Order: sequence, then structure tokens, then C-alpha cells
Amino acid sequence: WLGALRFDNLALRSLPVDASEDAGPRAVPGACFSRVRPSPLQNPRLVAMSLPALALLGLEEPAAEREAAEAEAALYFSGNRLLAGSEPAAHCYCGHQFGSFAGQLGDGAAMYLGEVLGPGGERWEIQLKGAGLTPFSRQADGRKVLRSSIREFLCSEAMFHLGIPTTRAGTCVTSDSKVVRDIFYDGNPKSERCTVVLRIASTFIRFGSFEIFKPPDEYTGRKGPSVNRNDIRIQMLDYVISTFYPEIQAAYSDNSVQRNAAFFKEITKRTARLVAEWQCVGFCHGVLNTDNMSIVGLTIDYGPFGFMDRYDPEHICNGSDNTGRYAYNKQPEICKWNLGKLAEALVPELPLEISELILEEEYDAEFEKHYLQKMRKKLGLIQLELEEDSKLVSELLETMHLTGGDFTNIFYLLSSFSVDSDPSQLEGFLETLTSQCASVEELKVAFKPQMDPRQLSMMLMLAQSNPQLFALFGTKANINKELERIEQFSKLQQLTAADLLSRNKRHWKEWLEKYRVRLQKEIESVGDADAWNTHRVRVMNSNNPKYILRNYIAQNAIEAAENGDFSEVRNVLKLLENPFQEAEGFREVKENTEEEGASATAAACAQETRSRLPYCSKPPLWASELCVT
Repeated sequence: WLGALRFDNLALRSLPVDASEDAGPRAVPGACFSRVRPSPLQNPRLVAMSLPALALLGLEEPAAEREAAEAEAALYFSGNRLLAGSEPAAHCYCGHQFGSFAGQLGDGAAMYLGEVLGPGGERWEIQLKGAGLTPFSRQADGRKVLRSSIREFLCSEAMFHLGIPTTRAGTCVTSDSKVVRDIFYDGNPKSERCTVVLRIASTFIRFGSFEIFKPPDEYTGRKGPSVNRNDIRIQMLDYVISTFYPEIQAAYSDNSVQRNAAFFKEITKRTARLVAEWQCVGFCHGVLNTDNMSIVGLTIDYGPFGFMDRYDPEHICNGSDNTGRYAYNKQPEICKWNLGKLAEALVPELPLEISELILEEEYDAEFEKHYLQKMRKKLGLIQLELEEDSKLVSELLETMHLTGGDFTNIFYLLSSFSVDSDPSQLEGFLETLTSQCASVEELKVAFKPQMDPRQLSMMLMLAQSNPQLFALFGTKANINKELERIEQFSKLQQLTAADLLSRNKRHWKEWLEKYRVRLQKEIESVGDADAWNTHRVRVMNSNNPKYILRNYIAQNAIEAAENGDFSEVRNVLKLLENPFQEAEGFREVKENTEEEGASATAAACAQETRSRLPYCSKPPLWASELCVT
């Protein structure tokens, strides 16, 4: 089945490859790639494969020999056997991690296998993530485990089917080989299965790829492995622009500074549009370091990501992001900061005064334009573009925040709002809308204080008496957030469910009236109101997903897979391939698992009383305990 893959490994012909083949962790100067060998796994077997992603490589669905094809995929896409024409290599890059330059990083667990020519002649780099040690593995083992691999596999495909630029995932292969992981860094390690994901993209080159030339950083003292090798920077720019931006190469072939400026302008605009797309589906990346930013504007490196459930502009999906650097509302400005670091990395081939001007002129304008265009579609504002639309969106998000509205489900429901609904219809719609808002119990979990009162008291005293010492332990923002949590939690103790519902209905009624007035303006500008409404609903339903990869859905699939049942991973993959449509036969997801050791009678009772949740449901209470680091 895989014999049809045709390799043409242009990157290795175009960029310098390390002469040493020493597999151990080391500095790799003067090279963009190091040759490596995948480390074999015991008894590899296929968890799932994405046929739409594999079709990019020219692989069609195996007909009669499905089992044989799955075994072949497990053998080759675990790294246990090499495909003819593949040349495994690890890519060298650096990065600013959480704002500080970290020096050499590189593919510590990923391996370039080569570039496959697709059916139309397009070129796809394929990579194995989790295939073993490389020179860039540092103190790690080059392995990935089942839970993180399933998350990356499913989210790569989910994002593509949402219409968001992303790397793809072709297969997920697990094994009987084990590694030890301390998931929450709390001294409770456990043994987990080694798992490998086949990743597919036009290229995995990132902003950090150009940081290998960085001289010693003024704050960390770290430097790139290829300082003073401007010849390689020129090679990389030539390769990236001619291969992935051929129209720019053709337009400026005789002026490299103008060409490089046009390239920087294009990646600035692509990045701005990408982040706008994230914000519009409530996606949080979690680790927006410069080494996790694609040079062609794709979502890349799915780690502690998360789709936001209850709308919270300060939502942090990464349990290790203690300062909230990569919170949902910070993503646009962080990506702009990362582009600033890319601009620094392109000097002297693109002078900073040119790139900084491009960044200031293009990024914010492109982000705001694309964000508002997308939000208009999500609200069905398809006829007119009015200045007031931006305020309507802001007020919608503020209402969501005040009521703890589920970001995805609120948007999805708005297509069924009728401009000329009578009072009873409006009341019915408000009931449906407020059912997607947080309950008192959910709010109590969300605002539960996180610090020991004695610790908080000590921190407050320290902030007053010794600000310098306090700065080593915490931030004023964190303390203020904790004080806000305490205040909110205290108020919630007195709040009844009826009071909350009444308050939420009032907030939504106010916003819906503004929305109705805005939709009325649309109707007044068209001849046929019925045709307009049909079109409005169609546009809204193709821009507001019914299904996203919520953490609890991924967790249920992971737990089943860890017990040897891969069917839920495959079900969820199928579901996410059609995120905008009601899915037949995919109506339920397990709400809870029985406590181990529960008696048969108790289990039967639990089965009777616990309803099974639809995949589009806002998360059950237990999901608030999920922590991804």
C-alpha cells in the first residue's frame, strides 16, 4: 500500500546537513539538519488513521486488504521500518520560550522522513513525532506517549476541517514499549505507552529556524549554534521563498531586500489571519514560543492546547503557564511579538527598520479586518458592513463573559434566532440560550480560590514590605486574580439558581434586542427577506461549528485507548471531519466512568441515572478538573 509513495527530498538538497552522525544530544553548528535513525518500538499497532490526510500523499483508502494496510502503516509509521526513498533527519532550530531566548532546541522527538510528491505534483514533508533520540533531545528520550499523541492527531485534523491552516496528521501508532512520565510534575510518575504520530505539512520550518544565527542573548547569555553564518541564513531565505512563496521570488528575483520584505509582509499577514481564526473558534495554542510558529502560517505543534468552553477572555489552557503569557486574549499580541523576533533573526538580509515598519503597518490592521469579517459571518451579517458591528461583537462577548456562556454553543444557537419572534418564542429562545450558560455549581468550581489563605496573606505582606523579593515568587496580576476569585466565590455562596437564571436572561435579552435591530437593517437592504434569511442561516451554520475537540471528549477517547479500545478515537475523528453538521450515530459521549470497585448494583444504578452527553454538550463538571501541561 505504501509502495506508491514517491519521495523527492528537496530540503536536504537545498540546506546544509550536519556531517556528524552522532545520535547523542549535542550542539549542531553550521547545519539545518542532522541525519538520524528512528528507534524501533515493540509490537506497533495502529490507533487510527486519517484517510483525508493520507490522500494528500496519494494514498487511497485500502479496499479489500484493510487489515494488511493497517499493519503496514503501523510498521512504517512507527519508525520500525524505513520507506524506500526516505532520509530521516532532525531539524535544527532555536527559540524564545516564554519570552526568553533558550538557545538550541531543534527536533528533540520529531524526525523528517522526506518529502512526498502528491497526486497533483504538490510536495508534502512527512514527519514522525515520537520516533526516538536525536541530537536535539537534550535530557529527554525522544518519545511521545498515547495521551499527547491522540490529542495532537485529533486536533490537527479537527483544525483542518474547521478551515484553519494547520499541519495534518496521517496516522497514530502505539506500542508495548513504555516510558515513565510525571504528567503534572508533582512527583507521581507513571509508565505510559510510546506512541508515534505521522505529521504532514508543506514544511515544518519555523520562526525559530532563523534564530540559529543569534549572537549571545543579552538576558540569558545563550546563543544560536550557527552565529556568524550569514551564508546559511541566505541559503534558508532562498529555499523558503523560492519553494513556498514562488510568486514573491518571481516578482523580486533581482532585488533580495525587496524580496525579503515582501516575504516578511506576507508571513506577517498570514500569521495575523491565522490568530484571528483561532480567536473566532475559541482555540488556545498554549505554547506560542517562536519555535512553535510556522514560517508558512500554519498552526503547528499541538501540545497543551485547548478549545475554550465557558467564555473567559483570560482563559489559560496550559497548566504550566503560570503567568498567563499565552492566555486566549494575549494570543494576537504574542504572535506579533514573535514576528518581531523573526524580524531580528532576518538581519542583515532584511534591515530592521524595514521589517519593523511592515509589522506596525500590517499586523494589527490585517488581524482586525479578518477577525471582524469572520465574526460578521458567525453572526450572519452578510449584507452590510457597518462600523457598529465591532461594538456588537464586543458586547456579545461581554454578555457571554457575564453569563458564563459556552463559546461554541452560543454562536451555534444564534442561527435559530428569529428577528420577528413573538414574546413566547423569544422566551423559548432565551431558555435555550441560558441553558448553555454556567450553572451555580460550575461557577463555584471556576472561581474556587486556588491559594491557601495563609500563603495569600504572606504574599500580600511581602508585596508591601519587599517588592523585589515578591517579584521572585509571584506577580501582582496573579494576586489580584486570586483576590477577585475569593470575592466572586463569596458572592456565589448566596446566589440561587433562580437568581442566576433571571440575571442571565436579562443580560441576553438586552443583547438580543441590539442584535435584532442590526439584523433588521440587513432585511431593509434586501428585496427578498426569506431568501436573505435562508442565506444567513447557511452562512452561520458553515462558520459556527457544532462539534469541537473539547478536552473531556479527548479525555474519554484517551482513557478508552489506554485500556486497549481505539474505537472512541476513531469515532471522534469521524465526528470532527464534519464539525458543522449534525452527525448521525454520533449523539452520545460517556459522561462519567464508574468508580473502580463499585458493586454491580451501584454500577447499574449509575448507568440508569447518568444521562449520556451529546458530543456537542458543554462539559460535565468533572471536566473542570482536567489539567493539561
